[in-house]
Amino acid sequence: MTEIAEKIKESPIILEFEVENGGILQQKGLKNTTYEGAYYNGLNFKIGWKQRAKKDQYYQVYNYPTYGIGLYSSTFNTDIIGSPFAIYGFVQTPISPKENSRWGYDYRIGLGLSGNFKPYNEEQNPLNLVIGSKNNVFIDLGIRAQYKLTDHWKIGAGLAFHHFSNGAMRLPNKGVNLVPATLSVNYQFNPDVKIVRDSVLEPYSKKIYYHVNYGVGFKQLRDDLDHRFFKTTLSAYASRHVSYKWRLGGGLDLFYSSSGNDQEIAGDKTGEIGSKLSGGPSFYIAHILNERLVLNGNVGYYIHNQRFNGEIRKFFLRAGARYYVYKNINAGVSIKAHMGKADFIEWTVGYTFNREPK
Repeated sequence: MTEIAEKIKESPIILEFEVENGGILQQKGLKNTTYEGAYYNGLNFKIGWKQRAKKDQYYQVYNYPTYGIGLYSSTFNTDIIGSPFAIYGFVQTPISPKENSRWGYDYRIGLGLSGNFKPYNEEQNPLNLVIGSKNNVFIDLGIRAQYKLTDHWKIGAGLAFHHFSNGAMRLPNKGVNLVPATLSVNYQFNPDVKIVRDSVLEPYSKKIYYHVNYGVGFKQLRDDLDHRFFKTTLSAYASRHVSYKWRLGGGLDLFYSSSGNDQEIAGDKTGEIGSKLSGGPSFYIAHILNERLVLNGNVGYYIHNQRFNGEIRKFFLRAGARYYVYKNINAGVSIKAHMGKADFIEWTVGYTFNREPK
């Protein structure tokens, strides 16, 4: 093996420190309650590894991205919201990199779990009207420009978007949304080497994939009822590649809500099949990050729905991530929502027919 090939195989480790400032997106009417006196500051410490010598050709399609784990800590400078932290996985993808330029641009997608919020409590914290749980899902998006100081050091500046939500598992759940400015510095142990790209990529599959997924979750429906109701999803879709990065298709979603068995929720419709089941057709979209990792989304329409189960609109949305843990078996997490209002968090398992794992 040549010296260059050895260096490419090293997959260099990258350490990064990032500071964030400002950018609270305040919901209407909460400036003088939840967000009174609030000002946001955040810190991120990330450990990443650049993928350069894998058989998976998606690393080449995405310009050899960086995968990693991040630790996040923040303060709102107020006792009402708390000082949340998070641990998350991320992928950072270069945008049209130029081999001999000191400037670089990238975008980031991250997903994880957060803790240490100070949730709403009628007696102890009545002003927090945005989040009802201490622990929440953390969604992280970012874009930035970087400048290479040396072969090992880079500095960067950009914008991020953070969303914290519990998927209506505990009310209130308006969510916390942030768009802070960011400054970063990172150190790369092994400097980049020039990589000769393959002249020809293997063609993406023209086969139709068939997906069957099952999801579970919980939802609190009313502030005056502490009970969290069990919800499930059964989904079936067909999809096909339209490019290396995208797969489109459609199918059906069927939902079950145990709240249809509750007298306080369903009233005189308690126990009826139509009180517990809902569903309809759904457009399916998949953004393929590599051979195993997929971002999934849906736009669906209820043929039948029940408002008392929290199905407040005829259209429903879904966004999440799935990972193929073994051959065609995948596992993941999604947030189902009605426009900007979360319905519940789905923890899913699934199987894809006609897919050829590599």
